[in-house]
Amino acid sequence: MKNINLQVYPGEVLGIIGSNGAGKSTLLKVIARVLQPTEGRVRIRGRVSPLLELGAGFDAELTGRENIYLNSAILGFSRRNVDQRFDRIVEFSGLQEFIDAPVRTYSTGMGARLGFAVATDVQPEILIVDEILGVGDTSFQKKSFERIQSFQANGSTILLVTHSLQKVREM
Repeated sequence: MKNINLQVYPGEVLGIIGSNGAGKSTLLKVIARVLQPTEGRVRIRGRVSPLLELGAGFDAELTGRENIYLNSAILGFSRRNVDQRFDRIVEFSGLQEFIDAPVRTYSTGMGARLGFAVATDVQPEILIVDEILGVGDTSFQKKSFERIQSFQANGSTILLVTHSLQKVREM
């Protein structure tokens, strides 16, 4: 990637579309400060909530419940705050029956649903979404897409990587 200059404002959606290997995910990781640019600089005004690899921070040996608390702590939330949000997170994920099972017993889609529910329970200023709207069943995809649209309607900036031009247009 060379000579990239982006200005995205509150409430705007920027769709990033390109072929595999074009650097879309790398760009998002640089913006999210997961990777450092080899040259140049990144300036961001606002708190970034990256949805890069859902469930990537989960400990497979811990239960879904334990992972909600662990990941929320990593995102900077207190135990008291998570206690208040816990039922809402579990309900959105649809994993009520499995929340006390180890995450290693979850399917990929179940892990992604829990990761999305944890990461998006609080309105972000800047939401970075990397190809995660294809996880889970159709009902969960629709619910996730609607949540992202509500963030945008309430002033969040959305950076979206997808192979679907239609998804970008729908935002």
